[in-house]
Amino acid sequence: MTPADLRLLIDHLYWTRDRLLAAAAVDPAGLTDPRPVTIRDLRATLVHELDVEWSWRVRLAGPDPTQFSPDDEELNPADYADVDAIAARWATDEAEMRAWLASLDEATLAGPCRAEANRSHPLWFHLQHLYTHALQQFSDAAALLTRAGHSPGEIDFLEFVQDRLDPPATPVDEPPTT
Repeated sequence: MTPADLRLLIDHLYWTRDRLLAAAAVDPAGLTDPRPVTIRDLRATLVHELDVEWSWRVRLAGPDPTQFSPDDEELNPADYADVDAIAARWATDEAEMRAWLASLDEATLAGPCRAEANRSHPLWFHLQHLYTHALQQFSDAAALLTRAGHSPGEIDFLEFVQDRLDPPATPVDEPPTT
């Protein structure tokens, strides 16, 4: 995995997160639906994903990635009263995540991740795990939002690519503008 590949995956995650948070802001009461169709309600799902991204970043970037930081404790969904509180914390974490990822070169990504006792996995495996974990949590959040009538729309990677990276297509039957 190259640093550019990793940045693209992280861009997809934050694009997806932003779609979910925008949909969640439509109906703040839906954050804590007592009848979730997944293992957590919407707020707990979003805070869990934020927690995983934050705690693993701190661990992997820290001096001893075999251990979580002594300051690490699970984020409590009750500490986030609304979507704005979740979004604010996530914005701070995103800046820290992007800064750390920008410091990683291809050799570091391919090198052993010291978080494993046997050190057999390259670092990019753990970052890929963060990505796929987020996709699962974001899929749960999308299902909860859709059930509540506030679908975030398509959140898959090619939708992101089309939305963010591909220029709008010019219809075939229209002459180019001069």
